[in-house]
Amino acid sequence: MLILRSAALFVVAAIFEIGGAWLVWQGYREQRGLLWIAGGVLALGAYGFVATFQPDANFGRVLAAYGGIFVAGSIGWGMIADGYRPDRWDITGALICLAGMAVIMYAPRGD
Repeated sequence: MLILRSAALFVVAAIFEIGGAWLVWQGYREQRGLLWIAGGVLALGAYGFVATFQPDANFGRVLAAYGGIFVAGSIGWGMIADGYRPDRWDITGALICLAGMAVIMYAPRGD
């Protein structure tokens, strides 16, 4: 159950961080305005709080593992929000990142 909670927190964090960055991108690069940028800044701030709810107390481990979620989530977000079509190398790279994330976060340790 602890792994399921942790995985869910990673997904929520990814939605806030990737969504926040996307909103800033849309607000500035696509000229949608300051409200989009403000929404993005708020979402990015929320991401910072979500990461603190991870059951592992090691900041470096949590953020390193989250990197794998961020890579895969960014590709998924691009597919959904922007119609991006990843090639086999994008998918392979994302799967490698997710495997690395699982090792970093969930490998059995003697602590």
